[in-house]
Amino acid sequence: MERVVKLATKRCPFVSKTDATTLRRMMGAGLVRAGAHCPIMGGALPAGDQHAFTGKRGFKSHSKHMAKEPSLEEIHLKAGVSDRSSGMCRHAQAVKEAATKPDEVASIHQETLPGAARQAYGVSPAGAPRFDYETFYEEELQKKLRDKSYRYFNNINRLAHEYPLAHLADPNTRVQVWCSNDYLNMGGHKKVSDAMHRCIDKYGGGAGGTRNIAGHNQHAMRLEESIADLHLKPSALIFGSCYVANDATLSTLGRKLPNCVFLSDEMNHASMIHGIRNSRCEKIIFKHNNLADLEAKLASLPINRPKVIAFESIYSMSGNVAPISEICDLAKKYGALTFLDEVHAVGMYGPRGGGVAEETPGLLDKVDIITGTLAKSYGCVGGYIAGSSRLVDMIRSLAPGFIFTTSLPPHVMVGALTAIEHLKTSNVEREQQRSAVRRVKQSLSEIGIPVLSNDTHIVPAMVGDAEIAKLASDSLLQEHHIYVQSINSPTVNVGTERLRITPTPAHNTEKYVQSLTGAMDQVWRKYKVSRLDGWANRGIDVGRLCKFPVLPFSTSGL
Repeated sequence: MERVVKLATKRCPFVSKTDATTLRRMMGAGLVRAGAHCPIMGGALPAGDQHAFTGKRGFKSHSKHMAKEPSLEEIHLKAGVSDRSSGMCRHAQAVKEAATKPDEVASIHQETLPGAARQAYGVSPAGAPRFDYETFYEEELQKKLRDKSYRYFNNINRLAHEYPLAHLADPNTRVQVWCSNDYLNMGGHKKVSDAMHRCIDKYGGGAGGTRNIAGHNQHAMRLEESIADLHLKPSALIFGSCYVANDATLSTLGRKLPNCVFLSDEMNHASMIHGIRNSRCEKIIFKHNNLADLEAKLASLPINRPKVIAFESIYSMSGNVAPISEICDLAKKYGALTFLDEVHAVGMYGPRGGGVAEETPGLLDKVDIITGTLAKSYGCVGGYIAGSSRLVDMIRSLAPGFIFTTSLPPHVMVGALTAIEHLKTSNVEREQQRSAVRRVKQSLSEIGIPVLSNDTHIVPAMVGDAEIAKLASDSLLQEHHIYVQSINSPTVNVGTERLRITPTPAHNTEKYVQSLTGAMDQVWRKYKVSRLDGWANRGIDVGRLCKFPVLPFSTSGL
C-alpha cells in the first residue's frame, strides 16, 4: 500500500496536490479502488500493482472506519473532473497528454478544467500556472555557481585560549585563522571574558525584550556613556549590529529631513547603501575618496537643501583611508551633515581607539555622526551611533530598527564596555597588531605576492579571478591548515577578487608569519596566480610597505 501511495504522489496530479490528512483518511479500500479509474495510475503501474488497485490481492484495511471515508473517485467527481460514464479523470488525461505534447495541450486542458479543479491542481483562474518558487530559487543559485561567486561556509571554531588557532568540524584538527575581524583578539581577552562570566551569573543570558519594553538597563546606559566619551560626543545609542545602526539611522534621517539628498562614496558598505535606499531619498554617488568630484556634486545642490555625506574612514576590502578632514570642510562649506562609518577603525586607531578621526586633534568635533561596531576590535557584537543629544534622541524615538529590535544581552554589553575601557588606556594590543601587519606585508612582498598598498591593518592579497580565489582559499585550508576566506563579487568588483588577510597581535611570531608566507608561495605557484609585476602592469598600486613600525616578536600570549 505504501508503494501505491508513493507512486500516486509522483504520478497522479490529484494525489500530489492533496493534503496529507485527506490521504490518510483514504488509506483504505477507497483509495485503492479509485486508482483503477485513473488513466495515469492505472496505466503507469506494473500489472501486479494494478491488481492492488482493484483489490484482487485481498487488500484489507486495518481500520473498520476506513470504508466509510470518501473515495478518491468520489472526490474526483465532487471536484468535477471525472466523467462517470467513461471512468476517465479529465485532469489526469490532460497530464498524460502533456507528457508527450506539453506545448500543444497544456493550455487547452487548463482551460477545460472546472474552477474547483483549477484551484485544487495549482492552476490560476486565468489559466496560467502558479509561480514555481523552488525552481526560481534554484535558478538564482545556479547563476552564482556559474559565475563562481557562490558563497561557501567553512566550519571554523576559534579557540579562545589557543588563538589564532581554531578547530574544524573535527575538534582535533587545528588551523590558523588569518581573516578574523576580531582584530585585537579582545574576544578572548581575560578581562573581557571574566566580566562577561560574572554578568551572566548574576543577570542571566537574555536581554528580556526591546529597550522600551524590558531591555533597558544599567549596562546599556554605561556602555552608551563610554561610547559617547570615546568619540567626544554628547550621546550614543547601541544597536544589535552596525549594519542595523547604519540602515536605521540613514533611513530615518532621509525620511524625516525634508527633501533630503545623500552623497555616498561609491565604495560604501552595503549597510549604508541599504539605509539610503530605504529612505527613498535622492542619492548621488561620488567617486571613491575624490574630493573634486564630491565638491562638484555638492555645488550643484541648493545650499539650503538638507544633505548628508556618507563615507567610511577605512574601507575594509582595500584598506584605503578617507580624507575625513577635507570632507568635513566641504560639508561645512555646502551645508551638509557628515556620516562617518568607523567600523574598521574603532579600537585600533587614535590614542584611545576612537578611530581614524581621533588621530587628528579637533577632527572629532567636525564629524556630525559617527558609527562603529562592538564586533571587531572589541571582540563582542553590536553596533552604535554617536552624535548630538537631539540627533540620538530622534533616532531612538523614530527608527524602527532600534524600536522593534531586542536589546543586546547584559553580558554582551558588559564585555564590550570592558574592551572599550581597556583599549582607551592600553596600546599593547595596537602596537603588536601593527607590528604583525608590517611583518606580513613585508614577507609577502619579498616573494612577489601582490598586496594592495595601504597604511592600515588590511592585507588584500590580489588574485583577480573568482574561481581561482576560491581554489586558493580551499588549498590553503586543506593542504596547509591556514584559513583565509576568498572575497568575490559583489563585495569587490569582478576581476579584483582577493584573499583578505588580517593579522592580529597573536600572529606576531616568526612561526606564524613564515607559515603563512610559505603556504601562500606554494598556492600562488600551484594556480599560476599573477605576482607583483602582473598587477603593477595593470596600474594597480601593490607591494608598498605600510608605515607601521616593526616591534620585537610577541611573547606575551596576546
